Amino acid sequence: MSITVRASESSHWYTREGQPKYTVEAKNGNLRNTTLADARKLSLVPSVTTIIGCAAKPGLEAWKLNQMMLASMTLPRAPDEAEDLYVQRVIKDSKEHARAAAQRGTEVHTALESWYEGIMVADMVDYQMGVGEEVKKVFGEPTWHSEKSFCHELGFGGKLDLHTEDGEGIVIDFKTKEFTDPKKVEAYDEHLMQLAAYRIGLNLPKARCANVFVSVTEPGLVVIKEWEQEELERGWVMFQSLLNYWQAKNKHK
Repeated sequence: MSITVRASESSHWYTREGQPKYTVEAKNGNLRNTTLADARKLSLVPSVTTIIGCAAKPGLEAWKLNQMMLASMTLPRAPDEAEDLYVQRVIKDSKEHARAAAQRGTEVHTALESWYEGIMVADMVDYQMGVGEEVKKVFGEPTWHSEKSFCHELGFGGKLDLHTEDGEGIVIDFKTKEFTDPKKVEAYDEHLMQLAAYRIGLNLPKARCANVFVSVTEPGLVVIKEWEQEELERGWVMFQSLLNYWQAKNKHK
């Protein structure tokens, strides 16, 4: 069906050669998450999603508020429980659901990557075949490449879920969501900016770009949103503005 209209990368960094540098060695010899200070020292560039994080995400914020409301409705307040303690408990419960959703999303992403490497995952076959069939309907059977990372000279990097360099290219990003009604799946500006930046980062300025929304509620249900070229050009303009803002704010270019 098509419509028109892994661990998070929010703190991911890349070397100037385009290699992921998500962690660095701490003084005690253990690995820790890479920081902005490390990036300055090692001349690393931020991920596309880090840059996009500068902008508000109405869809995500609405989802978070909804989870908090659901938590408050299912967690009764104890008779003598202080208000601030109850609020903290509700917030913690809502975040647990978010963490579980993120973990499931990572598992599905990994399975889809395996699918395009020729590997079937026993408990993920419905997800894999659902995506494989829908992507084939819309884009045919080009030579796909999964999990390619890059660094662009403007100072940003990223790792793509799926792309092909056949012709002018195709860039695809998987998004896991809780949905059962394909008509209610929405794509937002952050999705558009991410794909617009990815295709520029890969030097595929005219590539077709699409989000593949994968339902975690109904395995096998997939909705593909392909963006128009005019929309992608707008997305690139928006992303560049955020990139300039992020670099100036963090004094890192």
